[in-house]
Amino acid sequence: MREKPEILKIETIAETRIFRIEQVGLRFSNGNQVEYERVRGSAHGSVLIVPMLDDDTVLLIREYAVGVDRYELTLPKGLIEKAESPLDAANREIMEEVGYASRSLEQLTTFTLAPGYLGSTTHIVLAQDLYPQRCEGDEPEEIEVVPWSLRRLDALLEDNACSEARTIAALYMVRDRLSAKERI
Repeated sequence: MREKPEILKIETIAETRIFRIEQVGLRFSNGNQVEYERVRGSAHGSVLIVPMLDDDTVLLIREYAVGVDRYELTLPKGLIEKAESPLDAANREIMEEVGYASRSLEQLTTFTLAPGYLGSTTHIVLAQDLYPQRCEGDEPEEIEVVPWSLRRLDALLEDNACSEARTIAALYMVRDRLSAKERI
């Protein structure tokens, strides 16, 4: 295994309420020195939840995505608050965004997105055994909940209304996991 480069300096060059942009000076084991920029996200990470109404029906949400300037079909998600576990954050987020809570939460994996420059982790959580329960969230407008059959996952992706890589990967992961359980 390669030796990690030595960090020579870290300087914050911009900061917002969500992100911090840092310039990082590195020295590699071969003596080369370089500077990179990285975006640091929340120290606690985030959750992306796959809320399953039944073994085939996932609850998607349609919400405005400012990064691409359009409404996007996606999975509920949000930041993990200080002293909150990923599973507690997942349950809170689905109560806020889809109006359900879960009796069965399972963290499936943790994703990174563009790890070459983005220091952010997303915990993927499967939520099953849902029951109606709504909590007030911080969304600027009411979120539309869209039930979708996992058997029609390909049609969802052909529509271009769902383009977020984390959502797509999580949906395929859960579809394959649940269909494998059916075969047992």
